[in-house]
Amino acid sequence: MTRDEYLCLRREYEPKPVRLVIVAESPPASGKYFYNPEGLTSEPLFAALMRQLNFPPTRKRDGLAEFQQRGWVLVDATYEPVDKPNKNANRNKVIERDYEQLRADLRSLISDKPVPLILIKANVCKKLEPKLREDRFNVLNCGSIIPFPSHSHQTEFHREFGAILKAAGI
Repeated sequence: MTRDEYLCLRREYEPKPVRLVIVAESPPASGKYFYNPEGLTSEPLFAALMRQLNFPPTRKRDGLAEFQQRGWVLVDATYEPVDKPNKNANRNKVIERDYEQLRADLRSLISDKPVPLILIKANVCKKLEPKLREDRFNVLNCGSIIPFPSHSHQTEFHREFGAILKAAGI
């Protein structure tokens, strides 16, 4: 898929107004894109965020609608899948290369209000938090690293993500 195709899927579920932006790494090479309504509710990131909302959907479309209703939106740092084995060495370079697109995307979603952002995945937290703060985005992580909720990191994801939400009163 192209960046425009990913954004077209996301736009159907973009909330008005946006109350929380979650920044992840990229759509997965597997094709299991968060905003694909035909996907499975068991996809790791989708299932983890539905758990944070305390909303167990039977269909992905229902979960996306709830995500939208709550004012949450997921944005990827890059729309080039970087989780392929041969891409691992270059993933941070791709994220840094696409930072201007991310910044423009965030500014198009967020009005003048200081809408909170939560970054997930270690490299996204480390690479983007300083840049986003410098550009005056309201990053809630404050140095906290939230792992991607797979490969035995689900418990840590929920603990860290939940703590940030609680501290922010979300």
